[in-house]
Amino acid sequence: MFPVTITGERVVLREFTEDDVDAVLAVYGDPVVTEHLSFDPRERGQVVRTIETVTRAARAEPRTEYSLAVAFADTGRCIGFARLAVDSTHPGQSSAQLGFAVRADLWGRGLGEETVRLLLRLGFEGLGLHRLWGARSPENTASDQLMRKLGMIEEGRIRHHLKIGDAWRDSIVHSILEDEWRTQVTAVESNV
Repeated sequence: MFPVTITGERVVLREFTEDDVDAVLAVYGDPVVTEHLSFDPRERGQVVRTIETVTRAARAEPRTEYSLAVAFADTGRCIGFARLAVDSTHPGQSSAQLGFAVRADLWGRGLGEETVRLLLRLGFEGLGLHRLWGARSPENTASDQLMRKLGMIEEGRIRHHLKIGDAWRDSIVHSILEDEWRTQVTAVESNV
């Protein structure tokens, strides 16, 4: 599926372009944002390579990586990074990992929630997946609250899951199944 564009109320998920490098650097180069991510802050050259890699992966057949720009719906200006990685090691299993990051100065405005809702829509409606999951830092309480709010169930802890710098970090896994998501969507639509 290329190109992907999924529009929400305030944000849109769209394919990256080389013009998004500085916007992604404002996210991935910020130690406040990367504190709970799986890597240390990135430099400009690393971000350039990331954009090159994800734009190449977007055209792969079959496509298993959906790394998308989170942009304001009204201006198209990139403010974050969203990712849905389909499990290609077990064909037919119909599962994907999701992740996202938004500029720190925009936190607390519901943009992350809208981003994850759009990723769920992409996974379940667009790709017909059965299970979506995300892993978070144990200290990332905002991500914990967001995933729970969206119906993602905490499954457990992966001990020493990631080595960041010189230290190991655990990850907490949350997931949601297609029928659970569909029940939520139906409930929201019936209340409108």
